[in-house]
Amino acid sequence: MNAPAPLHTAETLRSALAAALDGLPARQAAQAVERLIANYRGATPTDAPILRDRADVAAYAAYRMPATFEAVRSALEAFADTVPGWAPGDHTDVGGGTGAAAWAVSATWAGDRPVTVLDWAEPALALGRELAAANPALHAARWHRSRIGAALTLDGADLVTVSYVLNELTAPDRAALVDAAAGAAQTVVIVEPGTPDGYARVIEARDRLISAGFRVAAPCPHSAACPIVPGTDWCHFSARVSRSSLHRQVKGGSLPYEDEKFSYVAATRLPVTPAPARVVRKPQIRKGQVLLDLCETDPALHRTTVTKRHGDRYRAARDTDWGDPWPPAGHA
Repeated sequence: MNAPAPLHTAETLRSALAAALDGLPARQAAQAVERLIANYRGATPTDAPILRDRADVAAYAAYRMPATFEAVRSALEAFADTVPGWAPGDHTDVGGGTGAAAWAVSATWAGDRPVTVLDWAEPALALGRELAAANPALHAARWHRSRIGAALTLDGADLVTVSYVLNELTAPDRAALVDAAAGAAQTVVIVEPGTPDGYARVIEARDRLISAGFRVAAPCPHSAACPIVPGTDWCHFSARVSRSSLHRQVKGGSLPYEDEKFSYVAATRLPVTPAPARVVRKPQIRKGQVLLDLCETDPALHRTTVTKRHGDRYRAARDTDWGDPWPPAGHA
């Protein structure tokens, strides 16, 4: 699940970011990033846009867009595996800012489709339009300024995505947004930071979607209550993000990659075949055996040990990653 995105889309996005951010002083971007980190990791929701001006948007794009793209693409890929042959006829991204989720949808399903990106920060939408010029699938995308909250109304869409938005909203606005998405979409995919608070917001949204008649497609192999005891743990996954030189400069890192931790739910009204189980922790590979922590359809959390004597299943387990379904197709 955390394999890199299709190279052509990821590379096109990196190139578009580099072109859009050319000339931005690194110190200015770094200062804006520090403020953004404080906002995004803070516990106080805001009813005003976090992205205030061009410098903020440029910093946001350099700091967050590659990671958001990879996390959303990973969630979409997990969902796509449960509905083989299906592709969204249209897509609405709520709170989409500079368009990371729109890019992720184009990386998951080939072809053009009507795309609408809603955000309350006009500077973010302006940069999103600029970046989208590099992606043929987004040439006709519509970018609209919209207040995200209780007053939001959404037109019908096959797919509605809401990524890294719920943490910016008050509890009533979060509920209103999820309800609006449920009323408009065939499929809703919500992504939040892979923290205990992010997971709690995802579970809250998951419950509302199920109450609205949706079935969970991923990551859960079931639509029953999450088997994690509240306060004891949290469900999250990891996506590998390749860092450009600009990305490393703005974030102050030296490694050529980072791992973005995220929580998500993909729920749908479509006929769907969820994974029989999902790997919810990084597999532990030991001599002659692989330990897999699984969420299963019971629902229950369970650790299974796959050894060399299991033959093909052992080889499959060694190739299985955090977030993958288990058993893989062809290894039931």
